[in-house]
Amino acid sequence: MKKIIIAALLSSLAAAGASAETVVIVSQKNPATRMFSEQASQFFLGKSNLFTPVDQAEGSHIRADFYQKVAEKDPAQVKALWSKLVFTGKATPPKEYPNNTEVKKAVAADPKAIGYIDKSAVDDTVKVILTLP
Repeated sequence: MKKIIIAALLSSLAAAGASAETVVIVSQKNPATRMFSEQASQFFLGKSNLFTPVDQAEGSHIRADFYQKVAEKDPAQVKALWSKLVFTGKATPPKEYPNNTEVKKAVAADPKAIGYIDKSAVDDTVKVILTLP
């Protein structure tokens, strides 16, 4: 009986983790209040320099999920796109941070920065401008 209860708890925790929402954030000092997915993808794919993108670590689940939702691209496609932009000298890839906390700190410290984190990590140091399903 204990094994069944433990298994049920673990599966509900896994389901809760899988349904975590990702949010796009900016500094409280940034005047932006809302953004569409298409707009966010422009900054994270090097097509606009209005914002300075801050990325999660390569290989992280949140990063793969983010790019799939805003740009309909998998990690290999994003990496290939950035390789081309860097090679041609057209752009510099976003700086990577290892987790939500570090991304949030970097974004809070730079009024031009834009990043994405798990919704549960949001606090009053940053402002949510887009919530991804």
